[in-house]
Amino acid sequence: MPDPARLSVVLLWHMHQPEYRDGASGEFAQPWVYLHALKDYADMAAHLERHPEVRAAVNFVPVLADQLEDYCDQFATGRIRDPLLALLARDPAAPLAAAERALAIERCFHANHEKMVQPYPAYRALHELYGGLERQGRAALAYLSDQFYYDLVTWYHLAWTGETVRRGSELVARLMAAGTGFTFADRQALFALVGAVVRDILPRYARLAAGGRVELSTSPHHHPIAPLLLDFAAAREAKPGLPLPEAAGYPGGAARVDAHVRSALESHARRFGLRPDGVWPAEGALSERFLAALGAHGVRWTASGEGVLAQSLRAADQPAADRARFLYRPYRVGAAGPTCFFRDDRLSDLIGFEYAKWHSRDAAAHFVGELEAIAAGAPPDDPPLVSVILDGENCWEYYPYNGYFFLDELYARLARHPSIRTATFAECLRDEEAGRARAQTGALARLVAGSWVYGDFTTWIGAPEKNRAWDLLCAAKASLDRVLDGGQLDGPARAAALRQLAVCEGSDWFWWLGDYNPAHAVASFDALFRANLRRLYALLGLPAPAALDEPLGRGGGHPEAGGAMRRAS
Repeated sequence: MPDPARLSVVLLWHMHQPEYRDGASGEFAQPWVYLHALKDYADMAAHLERHPEVRAAVNFVPVLADQLEDYCDQFATGRIRDPLLALLARDPAAPLAAAERALAIERCFHANHEKMVQPYPAYRALHELYGGLERQGRAALAYLSDQFYYDLVTWYHLAWTGETVRRGSELVARLMAAGTGFTFADRQALFALVGAVVRDILPRYARLAAGGRVELSTSPHHHPIAPLLLDFAAAREAKPGLPLPEAAGYPGGAARVDAHVRSALESHARRFGLRPDGVWPAEGALSERFLAALGAHGVRWTASGEGVLAQSLRAADQPAADRARFLYRPYRVGAAGPTCFFRDDRLSDLIGFEYAKWHSRDAAAHFVGELEAIAAGAPPDDPPLVSVILDGENCWEYYPYNGYFFLDELYARLARHPSIRTATFAECLRDEEAGRARAQTGALARLVAGSWVYGDFTTWIGAPEKNRAWDLLCAAKASLDRVLDGGQLDGPARAAALRQLAVCEGSDWFWWLGDYNPAHAVASFDALFRANLRRLYALLGLPAPAALDEPLGRGGGHPEAGGAMRRAS
């Protein structure tokens, strides 16, 4: 019987957090890994479990999975290395220290106030009480008791529980109803719930994958912008004349990209029992050299943003005016290498940025209506394949109820639609190999290097502070090469230095530098980047350059100005 589907849609949810652990102590500088596990990774799995007819792809960056496993170890051993999590479970026998009180204030009002603070009168009252005393001067804050801080840290974790977690937990309902005066036993119980949710995240997605419900993909291990590690000049393919770092290029970049990809594929197979078919490149950043590197590792598919496709078509004198005709199909660049898919930027960003303002039913209906319009405009012999790719964690706090009603309605509509099928990229490739391909595969004469943010690399390179960061990283890498070439480190010390280098190569440090980003986020990631570089020099037995003592930039802009994804901090 012929497949009635007129359109295939691949939903790829990208899960990523950078390395937050201190290289020396192992302590977490930020709590975003376990908080997103409690709220977003749990909810996203629950929606897929609730709608077994829906297929989706879920991308776990290995550095995120590494840290999830670290938290699992913390819960199993009781040796807590995250100070906020430790505060939740703290025995009140001894009074809180000033540093603990400061930590609670710094972290526990850091949430979307409209959706995560204001809806809860008791939590809102804590915020108002603190604000009123703070306006009277810092001396007035001494009147706040330890119970205030314990209630505050409890409410922060309650607000960060996923909607599906709340609906399945009598404990959360009881604590929210009580509202205040939380006991040590209450906090211990909530701590145990957090642990149970976090420990089951990776096994939960593994079960979905084993049941054929999701495709799990990976990214280069520590989320580097691989085309820039390979060649800074790649940034000028989309932006000719863009200022570049003083360094001519990243030393040994090809070997570093190979290490990140190889480690990602191996760690994914270890965690999930199966080698991934696809690699979502960090920030959708592709270049022809990076495509060749992925192909050398046997990667079958990868993806990027619509802007990269449009620029590549223009550069090859291939007409791109008919967006629908060119966007909704897979592509090959040359004769070998992975198949490339390109995201529908408009549909992806509707979910990421716009639908949070809509009624959930209207938003889901609009999204499906957009897919129906794409299908109606497609030639009968060339059914479209629509790629919707976005961050799967940060946008939901802007939705009512963490996106619960939107995702439930969207999945239900897609599951019962007579002419739309949800699919995965691996499934589309299997269909092609079996002669059942729906969308015709196109050919790109060349690929213009770029990312899913504006179709270029300006979010990570080109601005003075970003270029300075690259020069500091290049200098550190050159120092590492000299030490390793001199044979000054034994096996374990060498491995530790290379792990620390991989952390420093992550994309997030460069993303946040820029005065268009909020000052608190810029300061946090700037400090983490420089601390990571100092740690690398320490592992090499070398003094850190004085330049690492000075902040690279300052922020102050709108928190969403940096690109196509919201960030947690």
